[in-house]
Amino acid sequence: MAATSHQMSITLPDDVAAQVRARVASGKYASEIDVICDGLLALEDREMTVEQWLRTEVADIYDEMKADPGRGLTVEQVKASLAEDRRRRAG
Repeated sequence: MAATSHQMSITLPDDVAAQVRARVASGKYASEIDVICDGLLALEDREMTVEQWLRTEVADIYDEMKADPGRGLTVEQVKASLAEDRRRRAG
């Protein structure tokens, strides 16, 4: 936690407040603020992971598709491919 702090008052939905209290009661966290801080760190990590994925994999694929649009699939082709995958997994 930072060396300085700022007092803030928030209102949480009942189910979220119950989850925060339950995590503290489980002993995993020492306080409600620890739960909130850990959640914010996890959110930041997820956002950085998505940003990295977009910059690396998605950007490269976008560039490839822009250079050769014929490589892409239509919506109908994607749906058919997904349906075929489901059929193979089910049977």
